[in-house]
Amino acid sequence: MPDFAFATQAEICLELGSRLKQQRLARNLSQQELAARANVSLGTIRHLERAGQVTLESLVKVLMALGLVEALQPLFLAARPQSIAQMERDARPLRVRASRRGPPT
Repeated sequence: MPDFAFATQAEICLELGSRLKQQRLARNLSQQELAARANVSLGTIRHLERAGQVTLESLVKVLMALGLVEALQPLFLAARPQSIAQMERDARPLRVRASRRGPPT
């Protein structure tokens, strides 16, 4: 299993496709059954498992069909403050500057 921090985009996609295949097999589903449950084509499932490449919408459909959609929940959340001081810093309004104006005409 590659460390995603040091993996290429292609390596991450291949790994995710492989993991989804393992999840499908653990549920004893054929590619055809998963495609039907996810309402995507068989080719989409094959391409996902082989190359790790599908649309975001198709990925979500497959995750929902596998009962794995909750795995998306923690993605891209803002980091929680670690201290009261950090909460206070985050609550301060950002300084906004006026746009530069040209010389008066």
